[in-house]
Amino acid sequence: MASSSISYLWRDTRAHKGFRAGISLHGHTNQSIETLSFLAKFGKQFPAMQPLMARMENRSEANHGYRVDYAAAYWTPPMTPKLAFDLESGQIEKLDLAPMVSLSDHDNIKAPLLLRSLPSARQIPISVEWSVPYGVQSFHLGVHNLPSARAAEWMETLLDFTAHPSDARLTEILMALDAEPDVLVVFNHPTWDLYMIGKVKHEFMVNQFLQQNGAFLHALELNGLRNWEENRAVRQMAEKWNMLLITGGDRHGVEPNANINLTNAACFTEFVHEIRRERKSHMLFMPQYAEPWKHRILQSAIDAVRHYPDFPQGSRTWDERVYHPDANGVPRPLSELWPSGKAPAAMRWGIGLVQLMGRGLVSGSLRMVWNESYQLRLAMGESDR
Repeated sequence: MASSSISYLWRDTRAHKGFRAGISLHGHTNQSIETLSFLAKFGKQFPAMQPLMARMENRSEANHGYRVDYAAAYWTPPMTPKLAFDLESGQIEKLDLAPMVSLSDHDNIKAPLLLRSLPSARQIPISVEWSVPYGVQSFHLGVHNLPSARAAEWMETLLDFTAHPSDARLTEILMALDAEPDVLVVFNHPTWDLYMIGKVKHEFMVNQFLQQNGAFLHALELNGLRNWEENRAVRQMAEKWNMLLITGGDRHGVEPNANINLTNAACFTEFVHEIRRERKSHMLFMPQYAEPWKHRILQSAIDAVRHYPDFPQGSRTWDERVYHPDANGVPRPLSELWPSGKAPAAMRWGIGLVQLMGRGLVSGSLRMVWNESYQLRLAMGESDR
């Protein structure tokens, strides 16, 4: 029987007492390739955006000789693996807990491999957020603690499936991962309709996926960057399928994960055994999760385009972190593709406006408006806070 308990640090400041360690799962670094293909879908959904996007595409063709390719373009989060590791570790250490951090970038394991050269991070698990095409949808699976000697081989297998998906092959791979006793496989943000196919169709596909493969998954994720309603639906899903719940912060910016797991395990592998064999999970939501969700999403977006002058070269400005293929198809930072060496004036104005929203009175005013709505929802019986 699965045993999942949830505590909220803003309710109980001693909720973490009696545990030895805190586990930070599902955080991203600048090694994570974040697709921009959603912009094309966004333009189709909102016709008013189409003239602006068409103008940008035409300017690109005139200036560079090729049109904007949203599917091939991507952005990377601002934090290097070391900065992300220190951020997550620091939040846990403030609770007087031993930190264990599992960074899981999209479809690559570069971050943990880079970190393993540092004495403070030699025990970091080799983990990845695997993109899993499934019919007209795509799911994200957190695959944590891959065996060191075969991690590269496992990545080849996972990437080959992403490029050439089939239902039968997916089940084979998940069975093989489940056969690795120290590997943890988590269904990340399962209620998030990534490709916007519609709630009914998405729920049908999730249930079909779980019917076929749920036996080889070890937990469903309560996501620190998704809202209360989505996570409440995940709790109901876990009850329906008798599955364990686990945390996953899904940090992309500079705010530390909004939830962690608590454990008395001495190492990450012991924690995996606690989840898989003992089927118990102690989750702690951090104070930032109690903030208005829209405010947190805006802040995450602002983090993505903010300037970080103290960060290493290549991570300082937003156009160093956004990539697009050049005329030869080689991905290059936008900072290298601008004809004048800087973004067009209209784009600089737009980015500046987004950055302004995160400062001073503008951010405070928006937060006040969203917080009023949040308090109203509390008064209307949203009691799980």
